[in-house]
Amino acid sequence: MILAGDAGGTKSNLGLFDTKSGKLVRVAHKHYPSKEHAGFEEIVRDFVATQNESQITAASFGIAGAVVSNRVRAANLPWVVDGAKLAALLKLTRVKIINDVEATAYGISALEPSELVELHAGVDAPEANRAVIAAGTGLGEAVLVWDGGRHVPMATEAGHTDYAPHTEQQAELWKFIKTRGEFVSTESVLSGRGFQVLHEFLAPGAAHPGFENPAMDPAPEITRRGMTGECAACAAALDLWVEIYGAEAGNLALRSVARGGMYVAGGIAVKILPKLRDGRFAAAMKHKEKLAAFLDAIPIRVVLNEECPMLGAAYVAWKGL
Repeated sequence: MILAGDAGGTKSNLGLFDTKSGKLVRVAHKHYPSKEHAGFEEIVRDFVATQNESQITAASFGIAGAVVSNRVRAANLPWVVDGAKLAALLKLTRVKIINDVEATAYGISALEPSELVELHAGVDAPEANRAVIAAGTGLGEAVLVWDGGRHVPMATEAGHTDYAPHTEQQAELWKFIKTRGEFVSTESVLSGRGFQVLHEFLAPGAAHPGFENPAMDPAPEITRRGMTGECAACAAALDLWVEIYGAEAGNLALRSVARGGMYVAGGIAVKILPKLRDGRFAAAMKHKEKLAAFLDAIPIRVVLNEECPMLGAAYVAWKGL
């Protein structure tokens, strides 16, 4: 039996997997609010207490953050997750810790066709690099390098790189964020918290109840109102966010030469899928100084299965990677 999971700033997911007919089959799972727990070990201990611990033969976990020596300081949580400590807890020889978007990259190969939605057909190139971009509590990016025989996922910390505006409006957005004394990273825009930033930039003085309540996340309200069109500022913020998201996907595609496809994952993508499908994202992705035709040939697909990182972590444990 395989224990796998992923942890992000908002939620942590754990699951038990078995294999059947050469595929991973989930047999148990549970979701945890990350910020309500002191650490990931606490969550693992709680989950294992409800299972038959002796059946667990392998484990792997995807954690948001830069993994060094099988250990990671979580990017948006006051946690340190250590593979050696988890191995001791689970009485296993080894527990593999990987970056959460790296886990998503592994999980893509295990998805069913129905768990992907095509935004742009492009030109199929199965023996070429692929890329994954995933916005949620933070922004994650990963590359799947084609090594001549298979796709090998590679984690990045590209969400913490500098935000690069490409229109006058976006340049003004950069200045707006900078005046607040914040480092203007790509993640400061392309994450859940970025929606409020864009709303305040586009409509100074206009606010919704969640804006002043630190216990509330205003992103769901902004995206909901933006999707329905009931709030003009929310709709404008959502449109601008999608344009910037597409532009960053184009940057990632160029840096990784991702002719094999761009995969858009993360919790936000599923919630705003109609906006991603209206052409704005794909147009922004290929709107570059050069190589527009190259970018236009790249297929773009949205990952519908929000448990793809957990599935990828299970795959890593299963294959002993």
